[in-house]
Amino acid sequence: MSKTQRRLPDLCPSCSAPLQVTSLGCNTCETTVSGKFQLPVLARLSSEEQQFILDFVKSSGSLKLMAQQLGLSYPTVRNLLDDLILKLEQTEKPII
Repeated sequence: MSKTQRRLPDLCPSCSAPLQVTSLGCNTCETTVSGKFQLPVLARLSSEEQQFILDFVKSSGSLKLMAQQLGLSYPTVRNLLDDLILKLEQTEKPII
């Protein structure tokens, strides 16, 4: 059994504002880059939403195949995709 992966936090635990990456570090040479960087859009999605996207790509974008694999109806999978598209459109807006 694999270990549970820790999810990169995207909201402040104190005030719930969106987090920004402020530094990146190299484990090999210990170089650090500092600044304000937005999390990638896909990293701002929930684990379930990220898994849906992976399943979608692995099924070559076939909602029919995804419905079969997930044990859901085609309209349900279509609605999940529509909801995800709407969230992605909202998430892609820059964080100020």
